Amino acid sequence: MLARFSLAAVAAFLLAGQACGQAGNDDEKTSTGNWQRVGSPSGQAATASKNSARVASTTRRPVARVKNGTDALPNGYGQVWREYDISPYTLHVTSTKRPEQAIVDWILRETGYEAWHGEPLGILSATKRTLRVYHTPEMQATVADVVDRFINSEAETHTFSLRVITIDNPNWRAKALRLLHPVNVQTPGIGAWVLEKENMALLLNDLQRRTDYRAHSSPHMLVNNGQSTVVSSVRGRGYIRDVTMTPTVWPGFEAKTGQVDEGFALDFSPLISADGRTIDATIRCNIDQVEKMVPIVLDVPTMPGARQRAQIEVPQVTQFRFHERFRWPVEKVLLVSMGMVAMPIPVEAKAKQLVPGIPMPGPKTAPRADLLVFVEARGKPVENPRVTRQPKREARRYRGRY
Repeated sequence: MLARFSLAAVAAFLLAGQACGQAGNDDEKTSTGNWQRVGSPSGQAATASKNSARVASTTRRPVARVKNGTDALPNGYGQVWREYDISPYTLHVTSTKRPEQAIVDWILRETGYEAWHGEPLGILSATKRTLRVYHTPEMQATVADVVDRFINSEAETHTFSLRVITIDNPNWRAKALRLLHPVNVQTPGIGAWVLEKENMALLLNDLQRRTDYRAHSSPHMLVNNGQSTVVSSVRGRGYIRDVTMTPTVWPGFEAKTGQVDEGFALDFSPLISADGRTIDATIRCNIDQVEKMVPIVLDVPTMPGARQRAQIEVPQVTQFRFHERFRWPVEKVLLVSMGMVAMPIPVEAKAKQLVPGIPMPGPKTAPRADLLVFVEARGKPVENPRVTRQPKREARRYRGRY
């Protein structure tokens, strides 16, 4: 009786297990039906429906009212369409791949950026050969004047003398005051003057006798009319910026190094007037100087119960930014003083001395100097230029940069 009951119980258990297995298979088919139908036509339709729903959600109905424009440009202010042939200029410039960009930049300097982004409607577009302008007749006259200043010169290269020097003490102005004629400057702390070429020679001769005189550029450059050239001197200064834990390397951490650039970059872009009497030029000067490295000592846990000490550094940087436009006669020299700024060429800070040879105790400060820029137009280059004292390799260092 016991054996008969056991066999009946086992048979009932097996039948129940088979029924549960079939039910489980049905559930599995039901739960995985979407996955199985992806490759089928019905699955592709479901996927396309999901994608269309996603696109519909991203391309929502715009809040702003939008309508299609007409076939004609609005001319409520009397705007006219003009196309200027700038190929006589662009085809001669080989120092840059997009010489037409210089024309656009100078038009924006003359007219202002806002004149093309408000009322009235304006269009300014340039290709390698054509400048297209849509604006009022008054604005077209201004654009035509700028284009003529480029076309008349036919991209002929002009020689400029660009001298960048520093004087530790700005007291040079006391003796040079009678030689200088001030020019209006918008940037606070900046001074600008024009002087005769003979007076510039006298002033430079007097400055070169000083012990704090330093020259930072080659005096002669060849610049295409309207284009830009850059005089720069930058060096990288390395420092330890962080540490990372590396248990596989002794002493258990690794120093991460960084680099900060310090030095100066002077961007000069001249444009001579159509009659050749005046010069418009933009001067942009950027100076970065590392005043000091601030040390920080870290306690680095290298292993359980042991600690190492590591030092990292945080650069203390000072920056100087200047960008302004000047106009002066061709036969005269422009002198710009940036004021007491960071030294363009990094030098080591020195302690102050009251008695020569005996430094006074106290913290050292980063050096400062009066940065002077002399700009002189030398006219068109001659076939056999006169040899100057400056070495040729130094002059070629700054030539042709844009």
